[in-house]
Amino acid sequence: FMQQDKIIKKKLLKKLGININFYRNKLNLTQENLAFDIGVDRTYISAIEQGLKSPSLYCLYTMAQRFGVELKDLLDIKIK
Repeated sequence: FMQQDKIIKKKLLKKLGININFYRNKLNLTQENLAFDIGVDRTYISAIEQGLKSPSLYCLYTMAQRFGVELKDLLDIKIK
C-alpha cells in the first residue's frame, strides 16, 4: 500500500508540474521571471515543473494569480 501511495504522489506532482509549465509558457514567462514574480528561487520552479518538489498551497495560489487563472485550474489533475 505504501508503494502505491508513492506512485500516486509521483504522478500527482508530475501532472501538477506539467500544468504549471503549460501556464508559464502560455504567458511566455521564463522560470526565472516566474520565480522573481512570486518570490522564490528559479531552481524551485524547475523542481516543481519536474515533479520533484511539492509546492505549498500559498505558492500555488501566487502562481495562479500570476497566470491569471484560478487555483483549481492548476490543480486540474486526473490520474489513471
